[in-house]
Amino acid sequence: MPTVILTGLPVPGSPLADELRSLGFEVRSAAGPQDAAAALAAVPADQRVAVVDSAFVGHVHALRLALTDPRFDACAVTGALAVQPGAREALDKAAAAPGDGPDPYADRLAAAVEAAGTAVQRPELGTLVAAVPATSADRDAAVAAVAAVDDEAVRLRTAVKSRDGFFTTFCISPYSRYIARWCARRGLTPNQVTTASLITALIAAGCAATGERWGYVAAGVLLLFSFVLDCTDGQLARYSLQYSTMGAWLDATFDRAKEYAFYAGLALGAARNGDDVWALALGAMILMTCRHVVDFSFNEANHDATANTSPTAALSDRLDSVGWTVWVRRMIILPIGERWAMIAVLTAFTTPRIVFYALLIGCAFGALYTTAGRVLRSLTRKATRTDRAAQALYDLTDSGPLAEFPRRLLGARGPAASSVWIAAFGAVALIGFALSRPYGDPALIAVAVLYAVAAGEAVSRPLKGALDWLIPPLFRAAEYVTVLVLAAKADVPGALPAAFGLIAAVAYHHYDTVYRIRGGTGAPPHWLVRTIGGHEGRVLLTTVLAAVLATRATDFPVALTAMAVFVALVVLVESIRFWVSSGAPAVHDEGEPA
Repeated sequence: MPTVILTGLPVPGSPLADELRSLGFEVRSAAGPQDAAAALAAVPADQRVAVVDSAFVGHVHALRLALTDPRFDACAVTGALAVQPGAREALDKAAAAPGDGPDPYADRLAAAVEAAGTAVQRPELGTLVAAVPATSADRDAAVAAVAAVDDEAVRLRTAVKSRDGFFTTFCISPYSRYIARWCARRGLTPNQVTTASLITALIAAGCAATGERWGYVAAGVLLLFSFVLDCTDGQLARYSLQYSTMGAWLDATFDRAKEYAFYAGLALGAARNGDDVWALALGAMILMTCRHVVDFSFNEANHDATANTSPTAALSDRLDSVGWTVWVRRMIILPIGERWAMIAVLTAFTTPRIVFYALLIGCAFGALYTTAGRVLRSLTRKATRTDRAAQALYDLTDSGPLAEFPRRLLGARGPAASSVWIAAFGAVALIGFALSRPYGDPALIAVAVLYAVAAGEAVSRPLKGALDWLIPPLFRAAEYVTVLVLAAKADVPGALPAAFGLIAAVAYHHYDTVYRIRGGTGAPPHWLVRTIGGHEGRVLLTTVLAAVLATRATDFPVALTAMAVFVALVVLVESIRFWVSSGAPAVHDEGEPA
């Protein structure tokens, strides 16, 4: 059980001790710094411990933000400091030599912990109050300020993401936040709500797979309800500060699993009515995944870049100052809220083919719009990228043994502006040749080898060029589109569904890589990338299988299915092991993903 050391003389009539107990803390009193140090020493080192000034006046939610957020080793507001085991040594040293000063004891401890090198998170309180009044008049003023602000209203408002799409902000969040509060009061966890959202989406996909009009209508309604639950789980986590590593993993992967499962359900439903749209479903999944990789790569490349300004960015900032343009620019890229609403409505009232046409057109426009803007920013800014950014981009390329060979052979070399053009050449040559040649043409194997050589040359230097963030999405497009083209040209039953499964498994690996990097733990272990071949190895294997099975095309779906099962098993086992381990990060997006 976490412990609070309540320091200083008790204040008659103060509800502070009861409020701390309501937050789940055991409360111990300490009259002065020496007593506080002794009380801290008595708390086991593997427990969360907090120090709060007994004269503290503020909202309960301000205390909740400072004392219970599990994402940070140390967190503080005026008059209150909490640390987890990772910062316990720094706190004990600070308590052993607290020093003197006019600030409250907890604030002095927080400053000493921070000076020792431990980051102390200080949550933005907004209108919430957190103060340690020095006089009775100051105390009366602070109490009045607490009474003037509705703690619960602030808590509900801040449960909603600070940056969301138009549909989510105005059509979902106004009531989903109350669902989140209802869940919190009944002891439900965000993980349970996330799982309910997944189950609802899978049922929706099953309804779409019936191919009946009632099934399509039910699928549309259930998909919207799944999205409501998807918003609710994050709002519940923020409302009750129930962040967890498992929750991070579920939240990071289930959105894509739900959407891509729904694509498969639509394709199955269309097939029941004699309309084969598997190529469209696969194309939609490829487009969506590549679009996300563009987002991830650009953000990682510029995460800690210096002199990170450009005329294009300045124009964007000026447009942001005109309120309505913000919403228009968010809507036209078809983020998840608008996209799922469109899918749900079109599923209920039209056909799967129309759904995929609308999805491909809308998402292609959004991808072109955002990518063009980022290219312009990259070309017009004078930014210096760090080694960390270059390593993140390399990890996102998913380069296997074949692509590693040039780096090992030639050794480390300086950055080159040509890296992205080499990658683009390899990707375009591979896709172009796959499109132009008949299925099973052995010459495609040579092109796949050329692609592997080009991919290796592109990543043999530090990826610090202005446009090097385009290299990971180029590799994703090359691999995914090649599999799609070969499966379509095989023209045998089951080839496209098998390709859908293979790309879904590989895409999961790529999303898993992104969220590990975002959490600061680095990419998956390199043995995993080597085991599943890297992007260039999988491309080469797929082209070899197509050539070898050219006269037995009916076996090609079996080969693709075997690849999909192998990749899925290896990736999922390692991913689950990592995300349920104690070293996994708590990753939570505050902006709506595209």
